[in-house]
Amino acid sequence: MRATQHDRAGAALRGALAALPLCFAVVPWGLLTGSLAIESGLSPAQGQAMSLLVFAGAAQLVAMGLIQAGAGLGSILLTTFFISSRHLLYSMIYRRFTADQPRRWRLGLGFLLTDELFALTSQRRGDFDRWYALGVGLTFYLAWNITTFIGLVAGQMIPDLSSLGLDFAIAATFIALVVPTVRSKAALATVITAMAAAVLCELYRIEGGIIIAALSAMTVGLLLSSASAGERRP
Repeated sequence: MRATQHDRAGAALRGALAALPLCFAVVPWGLLTGSLAIESGLSPAQGQAMSLLVFAGAAQLVAMGLIQAGAGLGSILLTTFFISSRHLLYSMIYRRFTADQPRRWRLGLGFLLTDELFALTSQRRGDFDRWYALGVGLTFYLAWNITTFIGLVAGQMIPDLSSLGLDFAIAATFIALVVPTVRSKAALATVITAMAAAVLCELYRIEGGIIIAALSAMTVGLLLSSASAGERRP
């Protein structure tokens, strides 16, 4: 049965409400992004345009750091490509339940696809609702751009805003995304492995710690998932 306008509005509102906690969690991250845009030499208009068009927090922070360091365009594009490559995996999974959607919806949700949108909607594969996903994506998009704007203004008024420790919001946001998805021993082992490997690499100044932690965690998760599946077989 075709959804009514009331049903669509209700689904979008539920998505918006589901996104609100993560919007609050990402406020320091957005403020940091806006202030770093000023510190890296971008104009307020350029900094806001980056959030409007790129809409990728980690990639934006790294890009602005590279701009501030005087890196070339090729280095910036290559680095941000690898940082954002996880969205390729997100989109491959997302395609399973958006393949039958009109192109305008696939393109729109593809632009809005973030860690937060994926986390809030990928668990609803059986009853995927594009209006719910739109509510999540648009709410987070607005929150990101509003906090970036505030950061741009604050960055011009408060010197060295990045020294206030706002970057902890990045870790806090990902913790908030991961914890609700830990529903099995394999998932728990994956999280613990990633955490332990990342901390050890940081303590011992090992290059490529993020990659090592990610690969180690995925290996542990794959092995435990395979073992668990084997036990369930008759």
